[in-house]
Amino acid sequence: MTYADPSELGDLSDVQPPEQPYPMWAESRRNAPVVRIDQSLGVGDVFFVHRWNDVDAILRDGDTFSSSINAITMGPTMGEAIILAKDGQEHRRYRDLVAKAFRASALERWGGELISPTIGALIDRISPLGRADLVRDITSKYPVQVIAGVLGVPVEDHELFHEWAEGINQGPQDLERSLPASKAMRDYLTPIVEDRKQHPRDDLISDIVTAEVDGHRLDDEHIYGFLRLLLPAGAETTFRVLGNCLFALLTHPEVMKEVLGDRELLPAVVEETLRWETSVTMVNRTPVHDVEVAGCPIPAGSSVITLTGSANHDEARYDDADVWDIHRPSKPHLAFGTGRHQCLGMHLARLELRVGLDAVLDRLPNLRLDPDAPAPEIQGFAFRGPETLPVLFDAS
Repeated sequence: MTYADPSELGDLSDVQPPEQPYPMWAESRRNAPVVRIDQSLGVGDVFFVHRWNDVDAILRDGDTFSSSINAITMGPTMGEAIILAKDGQEHRRYRDLVAKAFRASALERWGGELISPTIGALIDRISPLGRADLVRDITSKYPVQVIAGVLGVPVEDHELFHEWAEGINQGPQDLERSLPASKAMRDYLTPIVEDRKQHPRDDLISDIVTAEVDGHRLDDEHIYGFLRLLLPAGAETTFRVLGNCLFALLTHPEVMKEVLGDRELLPAVVEETLRWETSVTMVNRTPVHDVEVAGCPIPAGSSVITLTGSANHDEARYDDADVWDIHRPSKPHLAFGTGRHQCLGMHLARLELRVGLDAVLDRLPNLRLDPDAPAPEIQGFAFRGPETLPVLFDAS
């Protein structure tokens, strides 16, 4: 069997996504690489795609598999003008508006002016204590403060941004949370956006509000679509991956010792963690005409959910795929997607992760899990990361 449908899977209407989906995904890769579910996001049936080759091919084929479905699934919370819902030349025009802010020259500037000082200040607060929860005290604060600085919004309000970002990311699965979060973020940003229209500064909001497409400045829907995307994307995804990196090191003390002795291994730590425990496990597309994937017919307009988390564990691509191994031969992963919509902020995320990990290892000597606290765990379905990371270290 190459695909499964509801008659073979039973009643799934009340099934909750598992917090540990990898065993289920492995079974699907072996026996049913495309799974059809009779549930609706307003677009008909949903097809989950599990294997690397299929996921990679779909994400690279933007002509056949459109991103327009994101206007339906994300539109209610992020606005229908979000760049993730655009295709072709329209997508390219809008992507180019913010692409320059994420180029190497900009990253070099942010590394010294923003990223290093941000992580340093957070570590200053906990280094004398000898104990901390790295999620509460570091990972949940660091990336959101960085993206706030890049955008040009008050960094001291990072807790609000973190709360709104988590709410917006719930999307159509929890509209009671995501819609109020979206409105609250827009209400907060409105006076800042209006000020930048009249008094531009050296920040990304100013770049967005003064940018032109086809000779016209962006309307408010496009402006707030960008901002509702960039704040959550820049904050939430990196925060979870940083937690996953720290979890991996803390639960592999022999690797921790090796990395402490050779910081040149940090890029390998980052890349292997992105493959092993990416923070966002799925990307949505819709075919513009009837297609077939792994022998499964998929009608035009269906929701095709490519499981990048499953693809990154595909045994046909990676030996011992479930093992975290920083010395595995280098192969590209799909943590940032691929194709036209590959994550615009991936270089910023990698820089934040490397700088953040280096600072934590430097400033918190003898870092280890707290043996008296419950063992931490990476969990989640669409978004994955540890909820807590209780640690001990030598106070300074």
